Amino acid sequence: MEIQLSDHFDYKRLLRFVFPSIIMMIFTSIYGVVDGFFVSNFVGKTPFAAVNLIMPFTQILGALGFMLGAGGCALIAKTLGEKNEKKANEIFSFLVYIGAVLGVLFAVFGIAFIKPIAAMLGAEGELIDLCALYGRIILVVLPFFMLQNMFQSFLIVAEKPNLGLAITVIAGATNMVLDALFMIVFKWGVAGAALATAASQFIGGFIPVVYFARKNSSTLKLVKARFDGRALFQASTNGSSEFVSNISMSIVAVLYNFQLMKYAGENGVAAYGVIMYITFIFIAILLGYSIGVAPIIGYNQGAENHIELQNVFKKSMVFNTVAGIALTTVAVVLAAPLSKIFVGYDAELLEMTTHAFKLYAISFLFTGFGIFGSSLFTALNNGLVSAIISFLRTLVFQVVTILILPAIWGIEGVWYSIIVAEFLGAAVAIVYILKYKKKYRY
Repeated sequence: MEIQLSDHFDYKRLLRFVFPSIIMMIFTSIYGVVDGFFVSNFVGKTPFAAVNLIMPFTQILGALGFMLGAGGCALIAKTLGEKNEKKANEIFSFLVYIGAVLGVLFAVFGIAFIKPIAAMLGAEGELIDLCALYGRIILVVLPFFMLQNMFQSFLIVAEKPNLGLAITVIAGATNMVLDALFMIVFKWGVAGAALATAASQFIGGFIPVVYFARKNSSTLKLVKARFDGRALFQASTNGSSEFVSNISMSIVAVLYNFQLMKYAGENGVAAYGVIMYITFIFIAILLGYSIGVAPIIGYNQGAENHIELQNVFKKSMVFNTVAGIALTTVAVVLAAPLSKIFVGYDAELLEMTTHAFKLYAISFLFTGFGIFGSSLFTALNNGLVSAIISFLRTLVFQVVTILILPAIWGIEGVWYSIIVAEFLGAAVAIVYILKYKKKYRY
């Protein structure tokens, strides 16, 4: 029997419901990691640096999908909790249509200006051409990438998290198989990596459209929808924290690359790229949980079921505490073998990467609280507080620390930056959680 948003959630039922979201995020991260593995090992260090330089830009353009998905998910969940299924389907359909249109517009912009943007991000000479080649191929399927990001949330509120997981596995498997085929067999280099990723993003966005466009057993369906400025505004403002978070991550990645080029050169950028790929998998567990639990929180807010809201909130805090300790421990223990997968061919780079990742792993103790705090207020339809937490955690604190700490401790300061930033982000999230506890009665 499928779990419904209206159920009572003990630990077993809660973990069963969020498990597909966690696995979905892990798979999404893994096939990104596979890209990095193949590029680094079978194409070279310079192309690997090029992919890492241009990737923040493509992620910024795709971030709108996360915003509309997370913000729209909260709005749809609340509307379903109020027992207005017709309105929920109209909101859902409108947001899918507007996301596709915006994806096309952003793709055209990105393709037209990719070379000057690559230069702005610090690319020079051969790196500019490699960045442009990778970026243009990825941007062709940007509308589907945005839809894929949106459906990660919409499939959960539709009470179909297992379908979301299945689609992600199919997309991920496609990416991994094509990576091997295009880069090892056909030797297409960076273009092969981009084509493999583009194919997976197309699948991730296209299959859900087909599913919701047909008669299905979920609570959501694609229907005729008029332009709804109010729903777009609510989804955008409510999901602004996710947009800010993704934009901030990309901006911060650019700053890290600038600082690393200054203090460690190309090796520093490559080491940071490896850490980002590996970190995505660890943080995916925390992100997946927050994405999975958000519709439950939104539904119970709409239904005014405060007892269940309190129950899910308490269990969520326990989960983030235990997960933070476990992830930090595992990351420190596995730092060397995981780094070796990517850069085992270069002893100096391997040593730098392993040392940096062990330091970076300490931040996992705090990351879950910042992520959940922002997700909690998005689910409660308080986009302002959610955006403040996300803005401070993912941008302000990280920008300040990455600019100041390296000036004091050099390259070590770069790796300390994330620890300090995540600690401050967790502190802010907890302050807001305590401040609004009585208002929302969680």
